[in-house]
Amino acid sequence: MAEKKNDIAELSYEQARDELTRVLGELEAGSVTLEDSMKLWERGEALAKHCEALLSGARKKIEATLKDSAE
Repeated sequence: MAEKKNDIAELSYEQARDELTRVLGELEAGSVTLEDSMKLWERGEALAKHCEALLSGARKKIEATLKDSAE
């Protein structure tokens, strides 16, 4: 499982978002086993957290730049 989380950390926002969309599509289709659904859910959660962290970092950079330019 650590390998899976490490590969997520290397994804760009766009890559993580696209994979999250794919994971959600598989879950919504309902064509996987319960065990596979749980694995997909966990991966989706990790992808969503990664996306949020990247967005948060971008937001902080923008706020810092705006603050610097206002001074």
